Amino acid sequence: MLKLYPPRKGSPNWRVRGKYLGINVERSTGVSDRKIAVRILAKWKGEIERGAYARSSDPTFASAALSYMQAGGERRFLPPLIRHFGMRLLAEISQADVDAAAVLLFPNATPATRNRQVYSPVSAVLQHGGVDAGLNRPKGARGEARLCWLSKQEAFALLAAAGEIHPRFGTLCTFLLYTGCRLSEALRLQAAEIDLGASYAYVRTTKNGDPRPVHLPPILVAALANTGLGRRVAFGFAKCGRIYDLLDQAATRSGVRIPDRVAFHIFRHTYGAWMRRHARLDTSGLVGTGAWKSRQAAAVYEHVEVSEEARKADLLPTPDWAQNGQPAEKMRKTE
Repeated sequence: MLKLYPPRKGSPNWRVRGKYLGINVERSTGVSDRKIAVRILAKWKGEIERGAYARSSDPTFASAALSYMQAGGERRFLPPLIRHFGMRLLAEISQADVDAAAVLLFPNATPATRNRQVYSPVSAVLQHGGVDAGLNRPKGARGEARLCWLSKQEAFALLAAAGEIHPRFGTLCTFLLYTGCRLSEALRLQAAEIDLGASYAYVRTTKNGDPRPVHLPPILVAALANTGLGRRVAFGFAKCGRIYDLLDQAATRSGVRIPDRVAFHIFRHTYGAWMRRHARLDTSGLVGTGAWKSRQAAAVYEHVEVSEEARKADLLPTPDWAQNGQPAEKMRKTE
């Protein structure tokens, strides 16, 4: 029969061990409250009787997370989640479990932060492990729209500082600024997918799932030629805390303030704003670069440039003294 055993040293949770209807069970209940552990034991017995019991050989969160990272999945936010869920079977992780984890791990965080650092990585691990959880995201998960970009002086100062800290990191930032690629897209880029002679790079997988041919402007070709490419991955960096520390160092050294939770996306925003303001692309033109999949996604940059209609204010009538450059005192007299 299945029996409930008290917590082991180093763990607050009750355990179940024994055999029931031919099924061996030896696992943690995941709870420290004995009354709840008793209910979990009864639940498992009922599942065994119905043939719906998830065996201990089924993937746990820890094993699925490891497999997910080995397959190239984003690992930045996984360590605290692995410590939290540990050996919990994927099939047992519910919406309520994820909600509780978000509050416990990030009690003072915004819904957007909890979404980014709990719901999104947990969902990715569940899907990788073959579990379709269909998690509901917290209200306000998308956060506030943040459209910010760098001026020419800010961008050039930031690139210079990045290059001083680490030459290839400076080239990576230059690539992001002049292509509009996302950080993950740039970090996955293979050296073999860049053709400097043709001013061309091929991003095989974008966030939207579609490949994207990328044009390399002369400044970027020169930067790539001067620093060289990695043997396999073009820039030789992984998406981890170190690369964000490098960006913070560059921002501090250059005196450029990057808004909270924007990080490397500042380069993509700047690319969109500059392509609109300096290259004179309209919304359709931005979509045509391949950096945005739809007009809706690219339309946000319509607000960075004064419209042709607004420029018509130059045609409004003005007094003679204003046209002749008279001092402000003249205006006060006319008032």
